[in-house]
Amino acid sequence: MPAPGLSLEDVSFLLVWTAVAIYALAFIAYAIDLARRSDLAVKAKDAARDRELVAAGGAAVTAETARYTDVRAQEAAALADLEAPLGQRKRYLWARIGTSLTVLGFLFHVGGDVLRGIAAGRVPWANNYEFALTGTMLIVAVFLVVLFRYDLRFLGSFITGLVAVFLGGAALAFHVDVTPLADPLKSVWLVIHVFVASLSTAFFALAFALSVLQLLQHRREWAALAAVGTDEEGAPRRSGPSFLRTLPSAEALESLAYRFAIIGFIFWTFTLIAGSIWANDAWGRYWGFDTKEVWTFVIWVLYAGYIHARATRGWRGARSAWLSIVGFSAVIFNFVVVNMFFKGLHAYSGLS
Repeated sequence: MPAPGLSLEDVSFLLVWTAVAIYALAFIAYAIDLARRSDLAVKAKDAARDRELVAAGGAAVTAETARYTDVRAQEAAALADLEAPLGQRKRYLWARIGTSLTVLGFLFHVGGDVLRGIAAGRVPWANNYEFALTGTMLIVAVFLVVLFRYDLRFLGSFITGLVAVFLGGAALAFHVDVTPLADPLKSVWLVIHVFVASLSTAFFALAFALSVLQLLQHRREWAALAAVGTDEEGAPRRSGPSFLRTLPSAEALESLAYRFAIIGFIFWTFTLIAGSIWANDAWGRYWGFDTKEVWTFVIWVLYAGYIHARATRGWRGARSAWLSIVGFSAVIFNFVVVNMFFKGLHAYSGLS
């Protein structure tokens, strides 16, 4: 039962801020993990340089061959770590702490979301604040579920940081008291359409995070293999954070981002179709070029273009990553800018 003087809505709000604080702690733990991985990578790099110097003096193996072999060995080891079963993964202490904190924050997050729904007497995604509350919850949920299949703990600082910022920002800028639903929202499609859109956003967020890392990893690999730029000792100059040496190759990151984007695209396609059916029930037409409808279609086109270009046109590497990043930027624009500043039939932000 809520404390005297506190409503369910108040308790929900307190749980949300508690979740934000725990996510911030998880972000710090994951950041420390990346820093420790950087230390391990530097030590491994020093060992590789020693091997390279030895190889440079041999007749059969050149320094360039040794460097190429070392890079490929790192990629193979990182890919094996990515797909390792739960019981066989490297026991990164701070990554485990970060994951434990993420789970704890997620439990508070779920509590805040559920209590908001109970206080409102409906599903908790009828305005900007509630959509952010549920959407960020699903991002964390998808991340935690995917961890059972892939060891993506290296994304932890990105995901928890993103969620902490979005959820905290929504609590500050979008929070409104519970209000009755507008007539067009009194439909079963509110449950289906908005939830699927939120789930789609969660998969797009993972694809976005992987695409950002892909760009960084691609730059590091290119410099490592080509040995572009050397310092005064003749060693390749740094081309990115050292922890990138412990992550899967850019190609593996791109492949994973592509898989998540496809899943998100399937859900977004359903969102577009369900939205049209709902629009017909509410307003008597399937499509009316409302701003929200147009931007939902724009996002669909961007991700359709990304999937098509990569699958049939051979768009790989940086171009593929940038398409994924642009697509997710459009999702955020649709949620924040379109909901707040564009007038239309979908003006359900809850803000006056």
